[in-house]
Amino acid sequence: MNFFRNPEIAREIGRFFVVMILAVVGTGIAAGNQAAVAVLLVCFLFIGMHFFSSWRRYRKIQEMAQQLDEILHKDGAVLMQECQEGELAILYTQLGKLVRRLREQTEDLQQDKVFLADALADISHQIKTPLTSIHLLLSFLKEEGVSTERRRESAREIAVLMERIDWLVYALLKMSRLDAGVAEMKKEQVSLKELADKSYELIAVPMDIRGIHWKEEIQDDASFQGDLAWSIEAVGNILKNCMEHTSEDGCITLSGEENAIYTEIKIQDNGTGIDQEDLPHLFERFYRGKENDSQSVGIGLSLAQKIIQQQNGIIQVKNAENGGAVFWIRFYKTVV
Repeated sequence: MNFFRNPEIAREIGRFFVVMILAVVGTGIAAGNQAAVAVLLVCFLFIGMHFFSSWRRYRKIQEMAQQLDEILHKDGAVLMQECQEGELAILYTQLGKLVRRLREQTEDLQQDKVFLADALADISHQIKTPLTSIHLLLSFLKEEGVSTERRRESAREIAVLMERIDWLVYALLKMSRLDAGVAEMKKEQVSLKELADKSYELIAVPMDIRGIHWKEEIQDDASFQGDLAWSIEAVGNILKNCMEHTSEDGCITLSGEENAIYTEIKIQDNGTGIDQEDLPHLFERFYRGKENDSQSVGIGLSLAQKIIQQQNGIIQVKNAENGGAVFWIRFYKTVV
C-alpha cells in the first residue's frame, strides 16, 4: 500500500515495534508470560488505532492534493471541504482562501492585459493620425511649384501636429507612472491661491488670445495636503477643457474654500456646457465628446482625475443651470 511506503509511516512503524518489543520483554521478565501477552495485545490494539487514524488523515491530505492538482489544471475546479473540525479543516479553509485570492489576482491580471491591449491600440491610433497628416504634408512640400506662403502654412500645420504628439507622449508617460504606482506624491501644504495662479499661467496666453476672462474667488489661507506640481497639472487640464468650450468674451471662475472635512475647488465656465450623453464618460481615457474638436486627444481629464484620486480627492462635473460646466474637486483631510 502507498500508505506504508511513506517514509514517515515506515519510521513510525519501526519505532513502535522497538517500543513494543521492549515493553513485552520487560513485562514478561517482571510479571510473567500472561502479562506480556496482555501488553502485546494492548500494543497491537494501540498501533492499529493509531495507524487507522493516520491512514484516514493521509487519505484526506491525498484527496486535498488531488483537488489542488485539478484546480491548477481546471479553472472551474473547486476545493471541497469534507473535514468538520480540527487542523485539517483549518488547512482546507486557508487553502480555499489562497485559491480564491489567486483566482482574483488572475482575473485582475487578465483585465490588465485587456486594458493594456486596448490602451496600446488607442495610443497607436492617436499617434498614427497626426503622423499620417505630417507624412502627407511633407509629400506635398516635396512637389514643385508650391508657393512660399503655402510652405509656411504647411510648416505651421506640421508644428501643430508635432505639438499634439509631444503632448500625447507627455501625458501618457505621466499616466503610466500613475498606473504603475511609481509617481511620488508629496505631502505638503498646498495653498489654493498659489495653485490657482500657477494653473492659470499655463493657459493665460491662449485665454487672452480668445478674449476669455479669468476670475478667482478663494478663501483666505485655504489649503490642503498634497503635491503642488501634480495638482497644477490636474487643475491646468481642467482649465484647458473649460477654455476650449468657452466662447469669446466668456469667463472662467475658480473658487475655493476649506472646512473641517475637506478643501473644495470649484471651476466654472459659461460656455456651451457638456452633452448629457458625454457626462458619464467624461473622465474615461481617450474619450472624446461630441463637441470636442478634431485635435482633442481625450486624455487630459482622465489624467486630472487620476492625479486627484492619488491625493485622496474626488472630482465631479455637471452642467450649470445658467449654462456652462462646473467641476468640483474635493481633497479630504482623512481617508474616505
